[in-house]
Amino acid sequence: MASGVAFSEIEIIRQILAGEKAMYEMLVRRFNPYLYKIGRSYGFNHEDTQDLMQDTFVDAYKNLSHFEGRSQFKTWIIRIMMNNCFRKMHKSSFKNETAKEMTDHLTPMFTTADNDTDKIIQNREVGNTIEMALGAIPKDYRMVFSLREITGMNIAETASLLSISEANVKVRLNRAKAMLRNEIQKTYSAAELYEFNLIYCDAIVNNVMKRIKEI
Repeated sequence: MASGVAFSEIEIIRQILAGEKAMYEMLVRRFNPYLYKIGRSYGFNHEDTQDLMQDTFVDAYKNLSHFEGRSQFKTWIIRIMMNNCFRKMHKSSFKNETAKEMTDHLTPMFTTADNDTDKIIQNREVGNTIEMALGAIPKDYRMVFSLREITGMNIAETASLLSISEANVKVRLNRAKAMLRNEIQKTYSAAELYEFNLIYCDAIVNNVMKRIKEI
């Protein structure tokens, strides 16, 4: 299916709710990279992040009729992903694995597709250093940095998603940048962090669409 760039999220949702279930693929492809970055920012490895993404897309589909358009769909689905990450973090099995996974699995997941990101990502060794440095700073600061600098949320959206004030967002972002500078002692590029490898996109889409067909 085409990417649906010409369609707004509201238009796509209206068609899905009218019975065009296959249109949901457009939303999955459009928001795959954003959800991936959120999962990785919480410290989950690649495989667990993919599982969380699929669960989030299915949860969003089930509740699509409740999306009222008061916020952007991007904000709405990221909130669902964050809630799923939060719940998984507090399961005992994950608590025992988190420390090991943070050191064993924080490797760059750079895109290999032919798009604009390839022009930015030129040095994977630096990218690995940046990603490891981001994983080393406290989660409260890491999440602000991820939402603002990597995912592209504005200050108000970031504040809403994290339930903090806009002033706090600014403070945490500045501190996160300072911590990163102390960690790597060089300029970082946010675009090099936690890239969703587009070769996994079709697998995510196929798994999600298979699950929603059964709903």
